[in-house]
Amino acid sequence: MEELSGLLQRNVSILTSTGKTFTGTLSGIDTDTLSLCLTNAKDDKGAGMHKVFLNGDTIMQISSFEKPFDLPSLGERLERVFPRMVRVMEDAGVIVVMDRIRVSEKGIIEGSGPAAERVQKVYEEFIREKARPQA
Repeated sequence: MEELSGLLQRNVSILTSTGKTFTGTLSGIDTDTLSLCLTNAKDDKGAGMHKVFLNGDTIMQISSFEKPFDLPSLGERLERVFPRMVRVMEDAGVIVVMDRIRVSEKGIIEGSGPAAERVQKVYEEFIREKARPQA
């Protein structure tokens, strides 16, 4: 379930048992039935839908084409600046620095002051490097 939850708010492709394919942003999951909700969805014929709900019994395959955010690598980078003060909490999707600054794939979500500013700079540099095309 952790892997599936990690796909929330990401673009996915769903193959159903009837052979239909739907693509869109995964916006909801029923963990009991594995039923899903896609927003801004399209079917295999290109027909657009604001939302589509798919019954978990009909889902054969879920594919994601987005590379997940590399939280452990960011944690390693922060550890070099803040030795022994960094905890990577992959299941929660956050890194905690100095037990008071929280950073996610979107940047600082909690904390302020000079240490938080330094964390933000490390984060921004990390994002810039990841955005550069690899040679």
